[in-house]
Amino acid sequence: MMPPDHNTTDPNQGCGQRLRAAREAAGLSVQDVATRLKMPVRVVESLEAEDWSRLGAPVFIRGQLRSYGRLLGLVTDVVHASSGVGPIQPVELKPRTYVPRMRIVAEQSARRLVYVVITAAIALPVWLATRPHLAPQDAVSGSLDVPVSVADGADGQASRGPTPLIASMAPVAQRPAVVPVPAPQPAMPALELRLSGDSWVEVTAPDGRVVEQSLLKEGTVRGYAAGEVGAIVLGNAGAVEVRHDGVEQDIAPYLRANVARFTVSSDGSLAPVGH
Repeated sequence: MMPPDHNTTDPNQGCGQRLRAAREAAGLSVQDVATRLKMPVRVVESLEAEDWSRLGAPVFIRGQLRSYGRLLGLVTDVVHASSGVGPIQPVELKPRTYVPRMRIVAEQSARRLVYVVITAAIALPVWLATRPHLAPQDAVSGSLDVPVSVADGADGQASRGPTPLIASMAPVAQRPAVVPVPAPQPAMPALELRLSGDSWVEVTAPDGRVVEQSLLKEGTVRGYAAGEVGAIVLGNAGAVEVRHDGVEQDIAPYLRANVARFTVSSDGSLAPVGH
């Protein structure tokens, strides 16, 4: 049985009532309509309740009403008219005001003129302020050798005018040549360690204070003054050369498994630890 033509119902009936009546006459539920139109149930309920605030912009409302009306066989224009949702108004295009080219050129020229005036107002005072410093000054040069007659007749010179200056040809006395004095050479350290390989070195003063305790790299040279060192421990003694007053010392008597331990007297001589 076909549903009655709902396009001929009361014209005062709202679009929501028209849609609900047509849906019920077709034997469809709200869920059926939502499934067929692929839209949420709340949208179908809002269309039948004419709750446009939940449906967004008018363009979406009119599109949803059109889909719902076509599903139920209703005339789309009648549904739209009864919904109260106005049609989409095209954007009104306003013609752009025409600006004559001469006016554009005049405005650009005026802006450039203002820029030139501002630049001149800033640069001119700066140029005037620095001009006295840039003006060349006349330098008067002359010989320091002034004849005695000129100095004696200074009072009469004012009436006769300026006296010409005569350049002196007297030889300049030569200064004696300065012979550079060689800088004193630093004194050779009383005790010296020269490393041909990496070695752990511990150097203590006669009072037990640690002078140096670190891993020294290959090529390092350490020098100590007389009386500065009280005892030395060399971790890799085979890579360390010990010198006293420039003379290499034999540290073999103080070796234990390539570790040397010895004391240093005030005169720089070496002795085993404990002596």
